[in-house]
Amino acid sequence: MSTANSLDTPYDIDAGNRPPLALIAGPTASGKSDCAVALAQELERRGRRAVVVNADSSQVYSDLTVLSARPTLEEMGGIEHRLFGAWDGIQGCSAADWAEAARRAIADVHVAGAVPILVGGTGLYIRTLLDGIAPVPPIDPKIREAVRALPVQQAYAALRVEDPERAGRLAPADTTRVARALEVVRSTGHGLAHWQAKTSGGIGHTLSLHPAILLPERQMLFARCDLRFERMIERGALTEVEALMARGLDPDMPVMRAIGVPELAGVVAGKWSMEEATVRGSQSTRNYAKRQFTWLRHQPPAGWPRISFQNYNSNILNDILFQEMGLT
Repeated sequence: MSTANSLDTPYDIDAGNRPPLALIAGPTASGKSDCAVALAQELERRGRRAVVVNADSSQVYSDLTVLSARPTLEEMGGIEHRLFGAWDGIQGCSAADWAEAARRAIADVHVAGAVPILVGGTGLYIRTLLDGIAPVPPIDPKIREAVRALPVQQAYAALRVEDPERAGRLAPADTTRVARALEVVRSTGHGLAHWQAKTSGGIGHTLSLHPAILLPERQMLFARCDLRFERMIERGALTEVEALMARGLDPDMPVMRAIGVPELAGVVAGKWSMEEATVRGSQSTRNYAKRQFTWLRHQPPAGWPRISFQNYNSNILNDILFQEMGLT
């Protein structure tokens, strides 16, 4: 997946040129949504329409307007946005579900002669769209239930025996990924690497990809995470969670496990105070940003530009972004 020279150069599919896809990835609270809008506005000033396409696993849910920090109409800056609030929480949205919808959205944008700008921090979504998905067979429900009942330390110890290659690539405390790797090897007889070698359906090779990864200085990022959660509270996050809980959804649904939902659900249930929920929610946000930061620093191809900065200045950051993505 190589980058081309300029996103605002017209392309001709019939001539064999690949259509463009801009990608702005970064941890939560890194400012990537603002950058995507600024990039789209700059492209439009140059005569190319642009559309922002969501790649954030929380912002896909219509139930999570506040807690996902979904862009408001004002924040969209007159730019069309797609796949924001596109799923009802009762449905769930897997990486494969999202990638299929994103493929259609990107194709539609290209047909219209516009530039899609993919923005988000959900690495699994991005990887599934660009590289495809591994054809892992359905997991035996009994195995899944047994694996997910294990403490993460015990699950990781078992994974080191049953799939040492995968264990060596995971953090011992990464509950979700450790459980996934263990249930796959126990249910299919093969580790995840076996199935990932058979990955198919990715569209990265069909596009002229223009990626950029935002990697803010961590203490600044964590301060922005804290401020973001406080502002969510001010904007009515508790009311949003009350409405979500009133739906009676399975607590294991992704929308019910989104950052901020369990923390504020505890307030609704009378388990702890709003002050405690704010502390918990801020910590969960920082933890998530840290995991995203680590993944984005190490997992995407080395050729993807990493943009580091100590202070968030939208004008300076956007200038750097345009240069790194070939917009001069």
